[in-house]
Amino acid sequence: MKLLLAPMEGLTDPIMREVLTHVGDFDWCVTEFIRVTDSLLPEHVYDTYCPELKTGGKTAAGTPVHVQFLGNNPDMLAANAVRAVELGAPAIDLNFGCPAKTVNRHRGGSVLLDEPDVVHMLVKAVRDAVPHHVPVSAKMRLGYMDRHFMLDNAHAIEDAGASWVTVHARTKADGYTPPAFWDQLAPIREALKINVIANGEIWNNQDAKQCLLESGCQDLMLGRGAVTTPDLTLCIRQNTDTALLKWQDLLGLQIRFLNGKFKKEMNMVGRYKQWLGMMSKHYPEAKLLWDQVKRIKEVQPMIEQLHIQAQNFEVK
Repeated sequence: MKLLLAPMEGLTDPIMREVLTHVGDFDWCVTEFIRVTDSLLPEHVYDTYCPELKTGGKTAAGTPVHVQFLGNNPDMLAANAVRAVELGAPAIDLNFGCPAKTVNRHRGGSVLLDEPDVVHMLVKAVRDAVPHHVPVSAKMRLGYMDRHFMLDNAHAIEDAGASWVTVHARTKADGYTPPAFWDQLAPIREALKINVIANGEIWNNQDAKQCLLESGCQDLMLGRGAVTTPDLTLCIRQNTDTALLKWQDLLGLQIRFLNGKFKKEMNMVGRYKQWLGMMSKHYPEAKLLWDQVKRIKEVQPMIEQLHIQAQNFEVK
């Protein structure tokens, strides 16, 4: 079974990828989408979205990082994919799943699922442009407002030469509201010869098993569940519903996160609070910590508070 870290805008950025692959067991992860319009992007854009390109296309833990693009211009998607590969990207992924209104309004992401011919054209343009040994894949939803073109899009991606397709088991209209319709992945898997990777609403080991059962897929892409529960991959691989990492173990991971590099200190603290809020869904200790740090606005006082928390566990 392959377990993959999903691309999530504003969430699985380089710092989050670094800490989650440090503690988790991912086969690969995917960058937040890089928006492509009508130009070849400068190298500093790649440095921002995928600094791992300077370390062999892998995180510090050795996990490969695939570069994801979003756009509707086949020539520019192809040119930027070639640039990413030249810079060290081990694989290219194309985004046909983003449900954001702004992205869709500019004819990007999931809105293209109403145009299977365009999906095919974009994937083929990238596949034809990058070296044969570099995998090209795509991520899609079941559809835009409905599932009418579900199989058409899956076939379009396969026929364009993609190595695999990841499917989020909801339409754009479904958003992120439960449930994910894992059973709808079965007809896609049965229709294609390439691998179909399941994604959507996998929060724990039980969800993972149920998703595999209903979809018939062998591999899973984990998103918010992996951020909320950093040891989720370990629990799935060891088939356990009991957390393998205790809260005191995760405090060190949080300090590692805060010691990462980011543009602005306020952004760093805000990102950490976002993560802490997500972890509070699974760890009661995170809720208690939130009350103690919610007014902190600087990195160093935040780190000091986490060290105090860690020392309290040592005393106990």
